[in-house]
Amino acid sequence: MIDTLMEMLSYPFMVRAFTVGALVALCSALLGVSLVLKRYSMIGDGLSHVGFGALAVAAALNAAPLAVAIPVVIVAAVLLLRISGNSRIKGDAAIALISTSSLAVGVMVISLTTGMNTDVYNYMFGSILAMSGEDVRLSVILSAAVLILFVFFYQKIFAITFDETFAQATGVRAGMYNTLIAVLTAVTIVLGMRMMGALLISSLIIFPALTSMRVCRTFRGVVISSAVVSVVCLIAGLMVSYLCSTPAGASVVMANITALIIYSMIGILRNRGIRRI
Repeated sequence: MIDTLMEMLSYPFMVRAFTVGALVALCSALLGVSLVLKRYSMIGDGLSHVGFGALAVAAALNAAPLAVAIPVVIVAAVLLLRISGNSRIKGDAAIALISTSSLAVGVMVISLTTGMNTDVYNYMFGSILAMSGEDVRLSVILSAAVLILFVFFYQKIFAITFDETFAQATGVRAGMYNTLIAVLTAVTIVLGMRMMGALLISSLIIFPALTSMRVCRTFRGVVISSAVVSVVCLIAGLMVSYLCSTPAGASVVMANITALIIYSMIGILRNRGIRRI
């Protein structure tokens, strides 16, 4: 296994994939815990569709993909919170409204301009070959910013995750921190789309959190476990992709599914042991 890993790291494109993938997986796992607990986990799927629409427009205009997609998805994330919180359109309906509209715009732009070329295909399904050196540098900087902000505001995020009303009563600006979570999620989604694809990137947000909740019982435990599970599954998925010539995004998702099954079995066995005692 070590020999295989070292062989993979001898290729520059695999080094880029491991670097960006590990950072995005870590960011996704940390943010995913709060999103899942707040019953807002599908925001990742919605924002990925927005990202696809923005990337399609960027491809049609021959513009820098990340430079176009990141601000557009951030605006969509903030707008999504506003629509969900201040109108009759709530939660899943707001996500469906924005995501399907953005997807339709992306498809229309593609059909009228470039057609289904290699770049668009990579954005939909992901490709470890799609990341350039410039993408890696930008991804590292933005991922580091996401991690630093999450750690710095950890206590506030914890407060609004479990009891937003009580947090507001104690003086916590819940709206601002909800917006922060949405913005960090938007950045993470766009960064991960290059490798995972728009159709699979939300799995990095949902799976690690749900997997860790099968075994862990505290917020901190779930956060730490999610981070470890997400990075390990990312590495395992890339190794499977390399050895079996399978799509990287799908391989990572399959690794996450395997981890979920294993953790679920551990949780069931542990609960049975507790009941017997």
